[in-house]
Amino acid sequence: MNRKKIYPTWFAAGALLLYSVLFVLPGVIGIGYSFTDWSSYSDQLKFVGLENFKTVFSADGNYLKIMKNTLVFTLGTTVIKNILGLALAVLLTKSIRFLNFHRGVMFMPSVLSTLILGMIFTSILNPSTGLLNTTFFKGIGLGGLAKPWLTSPAYAFKSVMAVDIWRGTGYIMTILIAGILSISSDYYEACSIDGASGWQKFRFITLPLLLPTLATTTVLNVIYGLKVFDMIYALTNGGPGKATTEVLYTAVFKKFGTGQYAIGTALSSVMFLFMMFIGFFMIRLMTKDEVQE
Repeated sequence: MNRKKIYPTWFAAGALLLYSVLFVLPGVIGIGYSFTDWSSYSDQLKFVGLENFKTVFSADGNYLKIMKNTLVFTLGTTVIKNILGLALAVLLTKSIRFLNFHRGVMFMPSVLSTLILGMIFTSILNPSTGLLNTTFFKGIGLGGLAKPWLTSPAYAFKSVMAVDIWRGTGYIMTILIAGILSISSDYYEACSIDGASGWQKFRFITLPLLLPTLATTTVLNVIYGLKVFDMIYALTNGGPGKATTEVLYTAVFKKFGTGQYAIGTALSSVMFLFMMFIGFFMIRLMTKDEVQE
């Protein structure tokens, strides 16, 4: 047998085995634990069936609200980041002065530590001593706009989303700039000859040819939104009040921290199902126009 055929086969088999042991097996074991009463309060492990999932989907607890928060956060940040990122990408592919400087400034927040940004904005958005309320709004005579941004249920979740959008828009902008620069200038020259306006060029050339790149940024945003943890943890830790800004991964973290491992694994399993369903839907949507050879 040809050695050139043997080695890739063994390498692929070994990689598959390693992946299964390190990633698939722990996930399967975790799903199995979600059907037990596993906790730090008892040495015995009993099978309880779907009881943990009944608790998760019960209207009596906060878990439905937590799942709703996760989906709202994902949808809201994904849409707004794509819109703002696209607008900035179009603007920063024009011939303007200090172009690379402007791109660098917009991209800068995305390379900073999320936890550090969370701590900085916790100070900035402090209702009594924060720079936004005391220095900016009150300093320009608009003290009525000063709000308890992170301590009020009415504003906390929106504030967290706003900070995350500010952080991630530059990253999306960079990907879309690369997509716009990959579009041939011949299309734009032909449109200019035909007398097309800037809006018509964007509508009929830039946007259609940028759709694959927008699909990529959408997938990246959805994955990030579903597994968001550090931004929420740093800004509000899920508060104020009961699950006002809580998302699935902060809830899992708290359940494991208090020894409620079974509920934590059940929430992780729900997250896994969310990601599987949304991933399958997005892959079908992105590949529906592909032609099978």
